[in-house]
Amino acid sequence: MRIQIMRTNDRPLTDLMRAVDSGTAQLPDFQRGWVWDDGRIKALILSVIRNFPVGAAMFLEYGNASINFKHRPIEGSNANPDIEPTELILDGQQRLTSLYNALYSKNPVHTRTDSGKEIDRYYYLNIEKAIDPNADDEDIVISVPEIKKLTADFGRIIDLDLSTRQDEFKNKMFPLNIILNFIEEQVWQNEYYAYYNNDHDVFSQFTDFFAKIIQTTQRYAMPVILLDRETPKEAVCKVFENVNTGGVSLTVFELVTAIFATDNFPLRQDWDERKERYFSGDLLNIITATDFLTALTLLASFKAGGSVSCKKKDVLALQLTEYKKYADELCEGFNIAAKLLQEERIFSSRDLPYSTQLIPLAAICTVLMEGNEIHKSTVKNMVKQWYWCGVFGELYGSSNETRYANDIIQVIKWITEGGALPKTVTDFFFNPTRLLGLQTRQSAAYKGFMALILKNHARDFISGAEMDFAAYASEKIDIHHIFPKDYCIKQNYDKSKWNSIVNKTPISARTNRILGGNAPSVYLGKIEREGSAESSDLDAYAETHWIEHNMLRNNEFQDFIIDRAKKLLVAVEQATGRTIAGKDSEEVRKAFGDFLN
Repeated sequence: MRIQIMRTNDRPLTDLMRAVDSGTAQLPDFQRGWVWDDGRIKALILSVIRNFPVGAAMFLEYGNASINFKHRPIEGSNANPDIEPTELILDGQQRLTSLYNALYSKNPVHTRTDSGKEIDRYYYLNIEKAIDPNADDEDIVISVPEIKKLTADFGRIIDLDLSTRQDEFKNKMFPLNIILNFIEEQVWQNEYYAYYNNDHDVFSQFTDFFAKIIQTTQRYAMPVILLDRETPKEAVCKVFENVNTGGVSLTVFELVTAIFATDNFPLRQDWDERKERYFSGDLLNIITATDFLTALTLLASFKAGGSVSCKKKDVLALQLTEYKKYADELCEGFNIAAKLLQEERIFSSRDLPYSTQLIPLAAICTVLMEGNEIHKSTVKNMVKQWYWCGVFGELYGSSNETRYANDIIQVIKWITEGGALPKTVTDFFFNPTRLLGLQTRQSAAYKGFMALILKNHARDFISGAEMDFAAYASEKIDIHHIFPKDYCIKQNYDKSKWNSIVNKTPISARTNRILGGNAPSVYLGKIEREGSAESSDLDAYAETHWIEHNMLRNNEFQDFIIDRAKKLLVAVEQATGRTIAGKDSEEVRKAFGDFLN
């Protein structure tokens, strides 16, 4: 039997505002701060007074059996933070906070300008403009500073003064922070009539304003989706993701932060400190808080000895005791993983084939820290073999949680017990024609080839310096064409060949400027004439990139493509420990013009 966990109904805006003010409706602690600016608040007010829809809000019944969120009142609310709410606002924070502060609270609204400058504002309706169908929007809703005066010439000229009730009457400006309070609105209305000695025209105008604006606003209702208190944690997260198209997206980390907060553990602060200490470098700066929790869940479930899983529901079920137990170890595991990748000549997150593969890699390194296993060359080589099979097999481009679980179980058993090859290793497959499809750095395998070339002790064509970490950082190393693009276009070469990884290699920015759009024979000669490198040395430098120097000097493009493709395939075989099939296929011959075996 399917259990209904969601109900939808319209709620009067006045009821929603009272709930916010009393604290019966609060925010879960994962919700970020209120960020709407003055312009967006005015636009929202206009939508409400015109009875336009502003979207649904989503609430969760407090006291959920599986989720115990820490809570806090909406910004500006008078609610006692110790009051236990009956509902938590999952979606609609920005709208409800804006409406509460502008239409209900008696305090000025702390907001900001379009440029980000913080300001305090009260909001008014121009009575005459509000009922004029031809009025411009910016003339209807007016925001004024906390002193309730609009000034010019550095405060010397007062353009609008609303600092007293009589000033409001005089300028026919209705204060919006009383519009939902029937009694206060009636008092203001009676005093307004008295100010104008019950003038017939004023009375008629305000009656129209009351009917079209005030009553419309007081009767305004918002659709509210209410999640039952029995809603599972993963459903709360998924439903929120589906409906939250604006504001700050909810992540698993936000939910876990709120769950841990009930035990007074500041997860966000803890992560920020770890981020600064362990994940601010060039390589690991790509790791997110959710990545870290996923890796920790993977590690904790493996250590528990039962079923291993790190899907969203498992991360949401992570216990604070597990986090505290493994977080420090995992940080060190990520650090070891980064060093291992640097040995493989992956120096920055920009050149990391898969950020996702870092999750199982860090967990595996953490497990292998026991007994210093991860520092043994035989163990590291096995981990590297698994890693490169994942990269060149292009196995981490989609949903990976099941593969993560297989990885940590199978790789550890393979290394420590001599078990069968991990599935990621046996799943490896690389079609030789894929070389021509690797045209941009968006591909994991494309980045993988750059790393393999660097690992081959590739040297710069001019300086002869090996492209290690120091050179990579200082010389702005990047992948560039060997047979330059302009030259290839002039020669009418096949773009699938000249723009592929086969015709590319890591080169410093300075060297690439020397290469220009010239034929290889021309730019090699230029380097020699300028005394930057001897001919024999230059040939040796080219060979470190798996470039046959005679083909380069003779501008033999087609022969170069075949020769280098063969060498790149051998490099993949050496890195993965696997044999690439199909090098002598008819498909390969048609694509390259020859076989690659």
